[in-house]
Amino acid sequence: MIKGNTLRDALLSGANIMAAHRKQIDALNVFPVPDGDTGTNMSMTMSAAKNDLGTLEDTTGAGEVAATAAEALLWGARGNSGVILSLLFRGFAKGMAGKPEVGAKDLVAALEAGVEAAYKAVMKPTEGTMLTVARESAAHAKHVCEKNPGVEPAALWSEVVAAAEKSVENTPELLPVLKKAGVVDSGGKGLHLIFKAMGQVFSGGEIFSGQPQDSTEAEHSAPGEFDGEITFTYCTEFVVIKDKAKADATALRAYLETIGDSVVTVDDANIIKCHIHTDNPGDAMQEALKSGQLTKIKIDNMREQHKGARTGNKSAESKFPYKAVDPSCEYGFVAVAAGKGVQTLFGDLGVDNVVSGGQTMNPSTDNILEAIHATPAKNVIVLPNNKNIIMAAEQTVRLADRNVYVLPTKSIPQGLSAMLSFDPGAPLSENQLNMRKATERVGSGLVTFAARDATFEGHKVKKGGILALENGKLAFTEKDVGRAVLRLARSMVTRESSFVTLIYGEGVSHEQAAEVEKTLRQKLPESIELALLHGGQPVYYYMLSVE
Repeated sequence: MIKGNTLRDALLSGANIMAAHRKQIDALNVFPVPDGDTGTNMSMTMSAAKNDLGTLEDTTGAGEVAATAAEALLWGARGNSGVILSLLFRGFAKGMAGKPEVGAKDLVAALEAGVEAAYKAVMKPTEGTMLTVARESAAHAKHVCEKNPGVEPAALWSEVVAAAEKSVENTPELLPVLKKAGVVDSGGKGLHLIFKAMGQVFSGGEIFSGQPQDSTEAEHSAPGEFDGEITFTYCTEFVVIKDKAKADATALRAYLETIGDSVVTVDDANIIKCHIHTDNPGDAMQEALKSGQLTKIKIDNMREQHKGARTGNKSAESKFPYKAVDPSCEYGFVAVAAGKGVQTLFGDLGVDNVVSGGQTMNPSTDNILEAIHATPAKNVIVLPNNKNIIMAAEQTVRLADRNVYVLPTKSIPQGLSAMLSFDPGAPLSENQLNMRKATERVGSGLVTFAARDATFEGHKVKKGGILALENGKLAFTEKDVGRAVLRLARSMVTRESSFVTLIYGEGVSHEQAAEVEKTLRQKLPESIELALLHGGQPVYYYMLSVE
């Protein structure tokens, strides 16, 4: 049987191996553009659970260990691969719920529950990915357990690892794009490594302790939670692991409202996440203990930190201040974007809070949730503006304390077009429909550079070469950025087109952008209205919006 402390160490081992192999997994990505790569997202997602797991006692049951990890992974999930990984372990936790230790049959049930949860979350599952690796590993584990009912958990997990490795090796046969590139699926390989590191502990070995690679994740702190006078001293956060018999999230929130402000309680199936500004954090936690055990406790002295920030301490990163729902505020907006100019554009169009992030820095579910809770509207519309952020945004729908609708925008031009179509006097359903239609009418073009050598969709790409993407697909390669913009605009503009917006990034001077604009005006039809904007976005030299 596997006890809680063994499962805890196995999960820590899995987090460590992902941190050590992050760059190798990133390098397996087929698409050559610089993005929030799979290895980075999976590593940062797994690392989100390390602190919580490290606080658990050796006597903690396996079910509670699995639940603790699952909740931390949910909040910390980044990118599609990170969200799928968190869902696999969320199902894993359901399969182990209430068990102090687990055997082979429990592991099978946990794997099957994880696969079911992950597949349900993906609208169009693609085979030859980490979903396939998880499914085939679970199916093999079930077969082994049925064939040998007395199999030991460690022996069963060795079979899981072997099945995952075999499944990863077969991914190129299921996805032609992998075969052409000569690589296996990156997410599947990452999952195999996690399983392997867990198996090392299950078999009596040490926690994997390879040298971790650099991480870009930053810690939040309290100074930016307010603008102006501080009413209460301590920013207090904690998570209540529910005692199902006596947990009462409503009563807890009511009490917290009497001893502070900026109160938020997010009531989930197994936890209550709490945030409050108060002068008496001990009283808040004492009351919370009536509903269960406490974990992930964080108390910041906002007066001291704000004083430090005002006197030049730049190390602290602000987080969004919580705001209660204003019944008179029908709509609010949260967008994800990088670059001061682009962020300003969204603000000018009515977005309340912009989460800093995008292609190379996918924000976590918790990052997006904080921005939602800082938007005091009854209905908050979220614009992810990147296909790799949509799933993380969608996880906030059931976690938020207000109504959230995620509009699946895949690019900055789509997000801007959606905001332009918003009608504050229209009902939510009508705005949802109109904003979706607006995203379908706009063409999105991107000019960037190749992050790696690759052969993709018939194009041979050299690292550092200029890439042009049309609506998310690689259109062509170029040697000159200006020529790439012109070719891309000509390809995207049709007889029905009326507007072209050219947004230049942080690596482009105003003079260079003006020259490109001049060339475009000469080459495009006179009927086209052309606008040049400074976005300051990283990664992309230019973004084009064609409507």
